[in-house]
Amino acid sequence: MDLGLENRHALVTGASRGLGRAIASTLAAEGAEVIAVARNLERLNDLVAATPAGRGTITAHACDLADGSAIDSLDSLLQQVDILVLNTGGPPPGPAAETSDAVWSKQFEAMFLSAIRLTRLALPGMRKRGFGRILAVVSSGVIQPIPNLGVSNALRSALVGWAKTLAGEVASEGITVNCVAPGRIATDRVAELDQGRAKREGIDIGQVEKESRAVIPAGRYGDAAEFASVAAFLASPRASYMTGGVIRVDGGMIRSV
Repeated sequence: MDLGLENRHALVTGASRGLGRAIASTLAAEGAEVIAVARNLERLNDLVAATPAGRGTITAHACDLADGSAIDSLDSLLQQVDILVLNTGGPPPGPAAETSDAVWSKQFEAMFLSAIRLTRLALPGMRKRGFGRILAVVSSGVIQPIPNLGVSNALRSALVGWAKTLAGEVASEGITVNCVAPGRIATDRVAELDQGRAKREGIDIGQVEKESRAVIPAGRYGDAAEFASVAAFLASPRASYMTGGVIRVDGGMIRSV
């Protein structure tokens, strides 16, 4: 299936590894001109070097999303963007009751305000062209809160509320806004969380992974490319009647309807 992404302009944040990297690669493979944004320029350059010559391209751009002035420097790029993928690294794990004000403030800037700032700069161009796709990568924790991830559960849920509100405001202008919720996808972040649980509970990492797989009907962790394929569809003209949703990519892990 041709997703119709050739010559579309995309900007993907948190693109140096994990889900962001996979999304950037998939969009480029579908023909999009992708700006890959993250703090680590070396990793971004590795992504660019690993991208085969084909229909689309990837350009690296280093930026700290927790810095509002750094986001402002992306203004000219964002004006050309048709597809905006809002993806941030996960915050430090920990219980909600014991998180300090400093951590809440820092993560609010990086995870929530960055999305609002990026979108505010991208929307005028999308409105002018009558086409836009805004995707927020969230977490299964917005539906079924994950123990010991208090900051993530709270701030990603706030992002869902914002995205749903925005979706209603811009739908008539050809712009869709959706959230994509990964379950346990095999990324560095999930590996770090598994290792943290193993250390915290004094059990073997293999046991942690076995118990995690046991609650996933698919019986395995997902692959980042599988997640990225869903994101690419939502970013395409073919998904023009899908907006305001939270789409799960979790192998059936979330038990609620």
